[in-house]
Amino acid sequence: MADPCIVDSLHEEAAVSAFLELRLYEFNAVATGFADGRGLCFTVRDDDGAIVAGVAGYTWGGDCHIRELWVAESRRGTGLGAALVAAVEREAQRRKCRRIMLSTHSFQAPEFYARLGYGEVARI
Repeated sequence: MADPCIVDSLHEEAAVSAFLELRLYEFNAVATGFADGRGLCFTVRDDDGAIVAGVAGYTWGGDCHIRELWVAESRRGTGLGAALVAAVEREAQRRKCRRIMLSTHSFQAPEFYARLGYGEVARI
């Protein structure tokens, strides 16, 4: 068997990432019997329609995963982040999720999540 030809595909990163996510989802669904995966996304927009805060993630198999949460610097400290997390929590509950998971770096928002009641499970 010939050595694989590994190609730098950065120019199509979004498409490759979507492809890989779908293949992994298909594998996981077959392996676990959970085929209930759904994305979630909430945004806050200014009067011009520009996004000033947002959260995105997904639910699957009774778990909710927050992948990204961002608030524009000028809007931080106004409660938008907490409101977005609350929206995720409501939707996760509606979807009968048992837990919400996320990761954050020490320079990002661990104190923010702690104030909202999230506990640290692991530190790397």
